[in-house]
Amino acid sequence: MHINDVEIVDTFAEGFKMYGARVLITGINEEWAMNSAVTVAGFGTSVIMCGCEAGIEDTTTDTPDGRPGVNVLLFANSAKDLGDQLMRRIGQCVMTSPTSACFNNLLGEKEFVVGGQLRYFGDSFQISKRLNPTPEYPKGRRFWRIPVMGGEFFCEEKFQAKKAVGGGNFLIIGTGIEPVLQASEEAVKAIRQVRNVIAPFPGGVVRSGSKVGSKYKFLTASTNTAYCPVIKSQVKSDLTEEENSVLEIVIDALDIESMNTAMHDGIHAACTVDGVTRISAGNYGGSLGKYLINLKEVI
Repeated sequence: MHINDVEIVDTFAEGFKMYGARVLITGINEEWAMNSAVTVAGFGTSVIMCGCEAGIEDTTTDTPDGRPGVNVLLFANSAKDLGDQLMRRIGQCVMTSPTSACFNNLLGEKEFVVGGQLRYFGDSFQISKRLNPTPEYPKGRRFWRIPVMGGEFFCEEKFQAKKAVGGGNFLIIGTGIEPVLQASEEAVKAIRQVRNVIAPFPGGVVRSGSKVGSKYKFLTASTNTAYCPVIKSQVKSDLTEEENSVLEIVIDALDIESMNTAMHDGIHAACTVDGVTRISAGNYGGSLGKYLINLKEVI
């Protein structure tokens, strides 16, 4: 199968079960809401070393306090890990940010006390506020007003999370770094238009894709040698003579439908750039992940 003369390899991405949360951050203006959101999402590329995977989902004016807002999605392998990351990141990156407020913006089966713990920073001067029950929140919503030097930090008591999908991916293969990077940028632009998803790596793009295992016993993963162009002559390479660059797009989503849409839109966008030769994907033979995302099916 081809799109604009770009071969779509007959393979699949292997997605994993994760837990996802959506945090809505507001500020006095969009710039200050974004300052906080970017910091929350910082160092959130991979659960391997970062504790969670995080990214900006979108901006919004539909907020509880009527101020400009930014939605951040966070994903972790377990609900416990996600709750820990929410506590750390909201406490260090939102409460510290001038004019910020923080709200749960996702209904899910897991719940974590965040504002209810951060309130103690108020040293007994914190005040609670409860909103009336709604169909979405039959027990109402409780918030904490925590006094800080810049005024007060308004934070929801509890945040929720739901089962989600991580590890969706595709490889963009081409003749050189310039067309492959341009194709990656086009793919990320398309993916960012899809709600419920993030591409958590820098600019949404990964250059150092990995394989399972290593020649070094102390490493569980190492560089994906089959797709490294500079060592084509030294290893069993999956690259042709004309293929000299590979970049990867990794996607996390709150549901498999959004994942498939993001994969579809991203792949089609990548195939509009001259110099892209193939689209492939990384997997573990189907032995580890719950979700097998077949490239030919999603496009």
